[in-house]
Order: sequence, then C-alpha cells, then structure tokens
Amino acid sequence: MPQQHRRAALSRKTTETSVEIALDLDGGAADISTSVDFFDHMLEALAKHAGIGLRVIAKGDGMDNHHLVEDVGIAIGNAMHEALGDKRGIARFGSVMVPLDEALVAASVDISGRSYLNFRVNFLRENLGEMPTEMVGEFFRALTDNAKITLHLIQMNGHVAHHVCEACFKGFARAFAQAKAIVGDEIPSTKGVLE
Repeated sequence: MPQQHRRAALSRKTTETSVEIALDLDGGAADISTSVDFFDHMLEALAKHAGIGLRVIAKGDGMDNHHLVEDVGIAIGNAMHEALGDKRGIARFGSVMVPLDEALVAASVDISGRSYLNFRVNFLRENLGEMPTEMVGEFFRALTDNAKITLHLIQMNGHVAHHVCEACFKGFARAFAQAKAIVGDEIPSTKGVLE
C-alpha cells in the first residue's frame, strides 16, 4: 500500500484556456467537463480503465479546440507527475494490447522520469465530433512531456477512427494502471531514484 495519498490538484490558466484538475491515482469518480463531448468520453474512459479518480473542468477559446485538448494534456501530465511523488514501490512498467472491434492498439508505459512518445497511429478522418483527430497525438505528447513518462502507442489494426482513438485512450489507461500499481517499497531503478 502507498505510504501517502497519491493525489494532486492544480489549475492552469492562460489567455487561451482555463483548466482545473484533481487526480487520485488510487481511485475515485470521474467528473469531466471540457465542452468537447468526444474528448469528455475519452477522458472518462481513461479514468475508468486506469483506476484513477479524475476531475477535469476546462474551458477553451473555442477556436478549433487545439489549445483546450493540449492544455488538458499538460495539466493531467503535471498532476500525474506530482501524485506519483518519488515513485517508491510502483511497478514502473506496463504493457497491453487493447482491441476495440476491428481496432487493435499496443500500449506500453515506463514511469521513468524521462519523457518520450512513440505515437504510430493513423486516422482516416479529420474530426471526431468537435475534436480534431490530429489532437489525439498532441494530447498524449503534452501528457507524457509533463508526466515525465515514456509511452508507446502503436496501431496494429483498425480503420474506424472512433474505435482507434478509444483503443489508444484505453490502452494507455490499462498500461498506466499496471505501471502505477504499488508492488513493493523500493524505488524500481538501479540508480535508486526516478525523477
């Protein structure tokens, strides 16, 4: 069991967006409101399958939702990094293959203290509701940069954009759930530290 509560709450305000985040790595409800319905659906799936409590209240400038999606990724990444603390006792690694009908996505996470995203996913349409599909990769880039984690998301199959996107979010969530799990009481690194 974790020695401390693995929680974080923060706000991010710019001239383009306003984002409020509350995160509990050890569970809780999802309360998501970004005004972008498809994005809300993806964040709810992320919270459910990662086993985290997540509250996101966000407003954007209404342009093409680029700033909103990216800034929510930044805020969630920062909250994850803060909530993970010194990472003592975590499994550190997680890998899954997630199917959703014809879509199949491989996801692998290393809570390493080093930011890296390998996003090999293609969408056959430009938008999912009011969410541009190009922002899926940008969301995960913002999250990984600020959470200081390594993430590989690789599309193995799929042509329905909704299914491919949802498999990405659920794949990340499931891999992250494995990686954040408490399995001991040591820092899982030969260096003795994970930044």
